[in-house]
Amino acid sequence: MKSNTAKENTKQGVKSRILSTTKTQWIKFAIVILLYLLFVIWDHNYWLLFGVPVIFDIYISKKIPWDAWKNAENKTLKKIADWTDAIVFSLVAVYIINIFIFQNYKIPSSSLEKTLLVGDFLFVSKVNYGPRVPNTPLAFPLTHHTLPILNTKSYSEWPHWDYKRLKGFRSIERNDIVVFNFPAGDTVALNYQNRDYYDLVNQVGWEQVNSNKRVFGDVVYRPVDRRENYVKRCVGMPGDSLQIINNIVYINGTESPTPRNAQFNYFVETFGSPLSEKQFRKLGVSKEDQDHGKKWSGNASDAFLVFDFLGIEPNASGNFNPVYKIPLTLEAYSFLQKSGWARSIHPEPDAFGGPTYPYEYETGWTRDNFGPLWIPRKGETIVLNDKNIALYSRCIVNYEGNTLHKSGNKIYINSIPVNSYTFRYDYYFMMGDNRHNSLDSRCWGFVPEDHIVGTPLLIWMSIDKDRSWFDGRIRWNRIFTKVSAQ
Repeated sequence: MKSNTAKENTKQGVKSRILSTTKTQWIKFAIVILLYLLFVIWDHNYWLLFGVPVIFDIYISKKIPWDAWKNAENKTLKKIADWTDAIVFSLVAVYIINIFIFQNYKIPSSSLEKTLLVGDFLFVSKVNYGPRVPNTPLAFPLTHHTLPILNTKSYSEWPHWDYKRLKGFRSIERNDIVVFNFPAGDTVALNYQNRDYYDLVNQVGWEQVNSNKRVFGDVVYRPVDRRENYVKRCVGMPGDSLQIINNIVYINGTESPTPRNAQFNYFVETFGSPLSEKQFRKLGVSKEDQDHGKKWSGNASDAFLVFDFLGIEPNASGNFNPVYKIPLTLEAYSFLQKSGWARSIHPEPDAFGGPTYPYEYETGWTRDNFGPLWIPRKGETIVLNDKNIALYSRCIVNYEGNTLHKSGNKIYINSIPVNSYTFRYDYYFMMGDNRHNSLDSRCWGFVPEDHIVGTPLLIWMSIDKDRSWFDGRIRWNRIFTKVSAQ
């Protein structure tokens, strides 16, 4: 009898609270529930509809005392609760915005100069291509993969959600500037986090990298959404046949325009005097690139071989003039030719480019003469042979989660003998505009669709680390400028 009376009182209490709800509360509820339902439709996850009764109770029925702390008599406790509520709300809001709307990104390297400069801070839109649902949703807010100071993982590997992308405004287009998770960053030697693990293994050997922890640190695996963020230009689309001939990109046999701000390395021989800081600034060469170039100045022993290869001869006194290896745009190159500062200018030889993808197969390709290479497209099938396994095994194994091995003349995928493979993802070919100083798809291969983060829209701040605060450290002319793909 008492139980029935309690239920009736509860029903009457809920009913009275609903009837006493103000117009303002109904409006707030309507706005929140509309936004929530739109998100459910966008996400296509209708299990989230179980959240509707919770929202109704928070704003209208209030059967659960969600804000009971507001009625606390202890002022100190109430103030702590107020601050906690505000902080939690802010963190949740930032977390949602960072995942589904946009994130901040700082340009760390010169691979896209002069399109994007080291020290540019970008707003990266995630809604243009559609935001990804995170693979690792439980993570400390505003961190990527490592907690500062503690230097430990900032995310939990459980739960782990499969790849899913919500609908965006458009698809990736050729020559878009794209932010993505570094594909070869699935495995990382912690003491060499800026190095491609697979290139490191290729250079010094698997056993050395994985056993010598004192030098290389622990070797760890990272989920897709916790791999380093890179930014490059998308030059190759799914299904394209790409080839680079003498630094010119050809797509399906047609020459692709070189970006207006593209840079290439040159060996610049002066008439005897070193280039000044003012001259370097005029050419748009950073101090980092200046320091790299100075190793070729003077009479260093390793320079003689380079000079001989390039055809740079001693001056009248029998010594070599200063020689700088520096990146130049076409505009800077033309200016330098007319400036009277250079005795000779030599393009950096293709032979200086280093190894290219794939490391384990001799293709004869180089940095400046690469391909032809077919870029995988979802649903397309390839015949498996030694060359195709070398080119596409990382796609098959690392990105699409299969096992692959060869025994005799037979090829096995997931322990089943096969002679072909059909791709589940679209892939892209990315390059930096600083063509001779960019570790890109020529080095580590394709970017799968599930690694795509977004596209930069706006430069909101730009810091030139080479200058003082009173001498142009803030690049005011770049602040709040639109990122152009030209």
